[in-house]
Amino acid sequence: MASEHPDLRSWGRVETDGTVYVKTENGERVAGSWQAGDAQSGLAHFARRYDDLVTEVALLEQRLKSGATKPGQVIAKAREIGAGLDTAAVVGDLAGLRRRTEALVAAAAVVQAGEAQRRDAERAKAAAAKEALCVEAEKLADSKQWKVTGERFKAIAEEWKAIKGPDRKAGDLLWKRFAAARDAFGKSRGAHFAELDRQRETAREQKAELVREAEKLSTSTDWAPTANRMKGLMGQWKAAPRASREAEDELWTKFRAAQDAFFTARTDVFSKQDAEYVGNKVRKEELLAEAERMDPTADPQGAQTALRSLQDRYEKIGKVPRDAIQPLDERMRAVEAKVRDALDARWAGSAANENPMLASMRDKVADATEKLARAEKSGDARRIRGAQEDLAKWQGWLRDA
Repeated sequence: MASEHPDLRSWGRVETDGTVYVKTENGERVAGSWQAGDAQSGLAHFARRYDDLVTEVALLEQRLKSGATKPGQVIAKAREIGAGLDTAAVVGDLAGLRRRTEALVAAAAVVQAGEAQRRDAERAKAAAAKEALCVEAEKLADSKQWKVTGERFKAIAEEWKAIKGPDRKAGDLLWKRFAAARDAFGKSRGAHFAELDRQRETAREQKAELVREAEKLSTSTDWAPTANRMKGLMGQWKAAPRASREAEDELWTKFRAAQDAFFTARTDVFSKQDAEYVGNKVRKEELLAEAERMDPTADPQGAQTALRSLQDRYEKIGKVPRDAIQPLDERMRAVEAKVRDALDARWAGSAANENPMLASMRDKVADATEKLARAEKSGDARRIRGAQEDLAKWQGWLRDA
């Protein structure tokens, strides 16, 4: 450090022209130039640069000792610093610092060699451990103790993974030996259980296909056909042979879950639908009661207009329970017939006093009224709208006439 060398002139000097010289083992050489102050300040400046190199070397020594930096990296950096001393713009004990970097390189090389020896020893130990596992596996290859030997092969594989090393080439060769022994055992065991496995696999595949179809159908809202198909799938399941216990339990859980999902959803929808249909029935009955209270004899055309409004509201209400459809429709048809009869009676009474054109128009209105009634029975919304428009047209012309 600069403070360790109070007489910096022992390591360098500054000429009157500002040229800074540093003393080396081979004599003086130019270190740089100083124009910012007196000679002592210049020497101190270049000595601080020297101190920076000393600090860097000291840090490398500490890192090597603690293991924070790999020996190879320490060697490379120490050599770099040493090689740069011949041209470094510093003033200080360059020979001493060079010896220190060389000593650091030598120390790091020793550590590096030791690490290489340890790695070699670890690789040899790993190779020996895997060799022992290979020998054991090769002895087990002909075993007929299927369960016990199979478990041991699994354990050997786990032990193998836990062993780090040896080098890649040796490790690959040992692994091939172990894999060959394990494969030989696996083929022998496979042949022993082949027939049983085939039967169980066939059953598993059949039931897996049933599961796949059931799962596809589980979200269907086509209730009736899907319910019938689900029942058919259950029959096929019962008729199919059993798979292995584990597969059977797993597949049954999935199959039953798919069935339950569909039938639960159907029940929920039907329950909500039934509640809605009952409400619709009550609303339609209220409209029918209102229609049945009308007296069309006083004003047949007014009654007809009021009935069309009621019919429009009636149709918009929506569906009702199936057993209520016919009774409700019969009541509506009875009201329609009462209104038509009143219209027919009114026209018949006035026909004698009307001119032929008015009589013809009244006939058109009557025809249009019948068409509307038929359209309403069909439930075809487009057809109903057309009939309503046609009736309104003839009624308007008749009023104008």
